[in-house]
Amino acid sequence: MRILHTADLHLGQVLYQYYNRVDEHETFFNQLNKWCSTYKPDALLVSGDIFDIQQPSAATKAFFNKSIAHLHKAYPAMAIVVTAGNHDSGSRVEADSAMWELADIKLTGHGPGTNEVAEGGWEDRFIVDTPQGFIASMPFMPSLRKEVMQAVLDKIAMKNSDNRPVVLMAHASISGDEHILPGDIGNVKSLSIKEMGTGYDYLALGHIHRSQTLGQDIENEYSDKESTHPAPVARYSGSPLHVSCDEQYPHSVSLVDIDHHQGQVTIKRLFIEQRRHFYIIPREDRPAAKSAEEIYSCVTDFCKTQKSGYIRLRIDASAALPPDFTQKIYTILEATGNEVRYNPKIIFENLPEIQDNTKTPKFEIAELQQMENPLDFIEKTMINYSELNFEDIKKDFEEVEQELMKMAKKEDKEIVPPTSQN
Repeated sequence: MRILHTADLHLGQVLYQYYNRVDEHETFFNQLNKWCSTYKPDALLVSGDIFDIQQPSAATKAFFNKSIAHLHKAYPAMAIVVTAGNHDSGSRVEADSAMWELADIKLTGHGPGTNEVAEGGWEDRFIVDTPQGFIASMPFMPSLRKEVMQAVLDKIAMKNSDNRPVVLMAHASISGDEHILPGDIGNVKSLSIKEMGTGYDYLALGHIHRSQTLGQDIENEYSDKESTHPAPVARYSGSPLHVSCDEQYPHSVSLVDIDHHQGQVTIKRLFIEQRRHFYIIPREDRPAAKSAEEIYSCVTDFCKTQKSGYIRLRIDASAALPPDFTQKIYTILEATGNEVRYNPKIIFENLPEIQDNTKTPKFEIAELQQMENPLDFIEKTMINYSELNFEDIKKDFEEVEQELMKMAKKEDKEIVPPTSQN
């Protein structure tokens, strides 16, 4: 079985509240189309975060529909499986799934409900059965992960009499053998690989933007050479675009070959050529700019030589910037026709040391976006609120959660299914 694995498209993203990235996503889909033609995969998998926000614009949804429909029309024998991530509205994705099924394209928005899991018989809804292998199309789920995923994998095992490969899709922060590339999850709580169940050959993960195979060294991610591992293998494909200026590492799509169930998994990284790269001006091997005029000159020179990209400025703290500094930068960039784009978060260097006894939590905005449990945030910020008792807060949250579960069960009991009339 051969698959192309990608995730975290973040369609509709607007950077710095100003720049849409439609042409950058078009560039990615053009490359994806060529790879489908060259490698002829049996399936294309998108493991969550289709959109950047839960209510994407009509234009963004139209772009997604057009792009997926084009791939299906060009490669009708290739299965296309798309699952929702934490940035997506599972119900909105699910609402479109019936229409996509007419073209044999699988969209999965949310997992089964609590009552469904208890009753059973829902598993087939998440199984894509192809001549080459099975795909468990599991979307982002804040709870019931292991129970749900294992039930689907067990159902596949019952069907898999001819020993075909089994692929499991998931969207979560996972650690395997306590090994994950440093800096990619930060302090965000990650799940154990055991939470994903057993019985798959390849775990196609989304959520972390840096490509990585759990349990493997970072050096492998910078090589386009194939690597082969015994099943099971868990891998993040990473996002196709640099979603922020901090993601300047190479981004890729994973080409995966599985010879048979419980066999060998071969991975090849297909590196993505970005429509626009991220740059720091002046470069980090040079001194920070010490005047507005120096920055204007650097930006003007960049526009003439590079002609395209996102720029962030490095300025010495001693520099006196005029009130119209930002407007002047935008004016210089106008000549590029929006090809050179400005990140207004300036990097100031050589700041004077200030004695500050205030302790602040050390985590990035990207980590905050990935937090699924409010207690994770509270625990990180407790250092600023020494008068609060975390254990008491945790207990209160647990009581609220129990009450909500009771209310949900009560609502389920009160709903009487309609009877059919002859």
